[in-house]
Order: sequence, then structure tokens, then C-alpha cells
Amino acid sequence: MRLLAPRTGRLLLAAGLLAALAACNANKAGPTAELAGYTPDPALKTASANNLTGRVRHACAVTQARLQNVSEVSLARPCGCYAQRTLASLDQGELAAYRTTGYFNDSARAKALSALDSCQLPRPA
Repeated sequence: MRLLAPRTGRLLLAAGLLAALAACNANKAGPTAELAGYTPDPALKTASANNLTGRVRHACAVTQARLQNVSEVSLARPCGCYAQRTLASLDQGELAAYRTTGYFNDSARAKALSALDSCQLPRPA
């Protein structure tokens, strides 16, 4: 049973953060159309700054590993850069929206894309 909780948490985290990155590239239909059925992790509301950074870093590694066809481990440094820059750039409103919804709102999404560029990571298509 112990192994189930970390694995489930990782899956939920990956799904939520993958949804957040997918929302970064939402088409005219808007991010909510692509996130139908998504439920944010309630732990986001009380997560520490370090926990949030880890969650964003992990989502980046999962998404970028698939995008670039490389291992997640090889993306530790650039995804750490991305997570730190993105979260440092968010204002209180954007951070509160992320904690509530589990994905970046429009203004935070622009900052996240800028962080991808700064950390030399490709943008998801």
C-alpha cells in the first residue's frame, strides 16, 4: 500500500502538470475545453514553494522527455531552470489561480512560455 500512494501522487502530478503545459498552447477553444474532467490536486492549495517548484519541474521533465525523446533525468537542469523562473515571475494572483485550478492562467502561461525560451527548452506544439 505504501508504494501505491507515491505512484498515484506522481501520476496525478504528471497529469495535472501535463494539463497545465497543454493549456499553455490551447487553441481558440480555450484551456478549459482541453481540460474537461481534470480535477486539480487539493494539496496545491497548501503546498510549499519548494513543493510547487518540484511539481512544475517534474511536469516539465515528463513533457519535455516525450517531446524531445530523451530521458527525464537528462532534463533535470533545464526543467529546474524553467520551474524556478516561471514561479518566480508569477504575481500573487497568478499563483493563487494556479493553486486553485492546477494550471497556469493566460498571463502566467505567457510567463511560462518565456521561461521555456530562457531555459532553452522547446515549446510544446
